[in-house]
Amino acid sequence: MTLLAPTLQAWFTERLITQRDSSPQTIAAYRDTFRLLLAFASQRTGKQPCQLDIDDLDATLIAAFLNHLEQDRGNSPRTRNARLAAIHSLYKYAALCHPEHLQTIGRVMAIPSKRHQRGGLIYLNLDEIKALLAAPDTSTWLGRRDHALLLLAVLTGVRVTELVTLTVGDVSLGTGAHIKVEGKGRKRRATTLTPETITVLRQWLKERQGQPHDPLFPTRQGQPLTRSGVRQLLTKHITTAAAACPSLSDKPVSPHTLRHYVDGWVMWPPGVFPLLTGVLGLVAAT
Repeated sequence: MTLLAPTLQAWFTERLITQRDSSPQTIAAYRDTFRLLLAFASQRTGKQPCQLDIDDLDATLIAAFLNHLEQDRGNSPRTRNARLAAIHSLYKYAALCHPEHLQTIGRVMAIPSKRHQRGGLIYLNLDEIKALLAAPDTSTWLGRRDHALLLLAVLTGVRVTELVTLTVGDVSLGTGAHIKVEGKGRKRRATTLTPETITVLRQWLKERQGQPHDPLFPTRQGQPLTRSGVRQLLTKHITTAAAACPSLSDKPVSPHTLRHYVDGWVMWPPGVFPLLTGVLGLVAAT
């Protein structure tokens, strides 16, 4: 057995999981990086993944792998840099365990992140928000679920990961109504709810009839929605809303876009809500 296999296993189990207590999302992202890298290295070297050693994954091969991600797989520079960060993390750990490979490790660690131009900020204006919230068919169960989900996303600015992990018990509609979310770094916070959101969530919870640990926005089968599921329902409702608000057809709207709002506010801070002129009648209008 080569040194790479036990080093990779120890990095996942001892460093990431035990010592750093990395999130499941981080573990999955790093896992996918090395699935791709090992497959690429196996093809380039002619060795099986279990036969690869640290010196096989040198700076030349890593640089070729990064080019492969952009040129062959169509990944963005941002994704390329995320993959490189995972590789750097492993090699930083390997430097402590196997100093005899420091020459190879040092050259890989010297590979820089790629600079890239950030895209312009995409946001929704008030007319577009109204059209989007009016798109779900509230005569159906799924439509009422989607309406409540979209309203909560727009008026709280929570991330899509925070949205899909909300449970019934995370919602408090009494005095000081709020939702409890787990954000980046697994930090818990309370996000205040507007009167409009309270009204819709109260109606939804009455219909939802779930236990505290059940997902707030389940699928038909009662399972939590996934991030891709939210993207799909958003795409569907954007298509519907574009008939009433054509400007939506020209915007690449994603779940993250719902966190942005023009009229003086961009990327609302958690728990802080602008006084939106015209939004007070949003629920009644939809």
